Amino acid sequence: MVPILLLNILVFVCGDKTPIVVTTWSYPNATKAAWIELTQNHGNAVDAVVTGCSACETAQCRGAVGFGSKPDEAGNTTLDAMIMDGKTMDVGAVGCLTNTKSAIAVAKAVMKYTKHTLLVGEKASRFAADMGLELSSLSSSKSESQYSEWKQKNCQPNFWENVTPDPSSSCGPYHPVNTTTSSIMDNIDIDNHDTIAMLAVDQNGDISSGTSTNGLNHKIPGRVGDLL
Repeated sequence: MVPILLLNILVFVCGDKTPIVVTTWSYPNATKAAWIELTQNHGNAVDAVVTGCSACETAQCRGAVGFGSKPDEAGNTTLDAMIMDGKTMDVGAVGCLTNTKSAIAVAKAVMKYTKHTLLVGEKASRFAADMGLELSSLSSSKSESQYSEWKQKNCQPNFWENVTPDPSSSCGPYHPVNTTTSSIMDNIDIDNHDTIAMLAVDQNGDISSGTSTNGLNHKIPGRVGDLL
């Protein structure tokens, strides 16, 4: 059973249909935004997921969603997002997104305007601009401070293993060695994991799900994670 603090569920019965919004972790503002989209704005399930995840991106939920936090080990914040339309079975996703704050909106654009599933990196940002989405920096004073403090601590923690110099006490550049060391899970704690995942059911009974994240703090550049 998912703890109640980690699950926000709003249910409204309308005739024989039951709109539902389910959000992982305690993000009531995002849940409410999606709920309003379903029940007051008469949006569909995809609209609700985009609206809800966008609210979390703007609010920078727990520092795990949206811009301005969790820089990679090059000091850059990058975003990942994915959305699925249960009615059409279409999927759209974006990874390592730079210069575009609304990752879930870009994922929706991939789903709606292309025959692809996943776009990544700088080219994904160019696609976002072509689709009319605003470009802006994903860095902030917080992300710059996080990166500076990490460097001062000899790049600890990080997600390298089986390399030299010793990644448990040194920064790179690293080179491979034939040893076996720790797991990635050693570097994940309450302040460095998870994001928003949302599921919505609209009044027609159609379902959509999505997620948006800025990934792990000090991840190796190029990592894409937390896609459903």
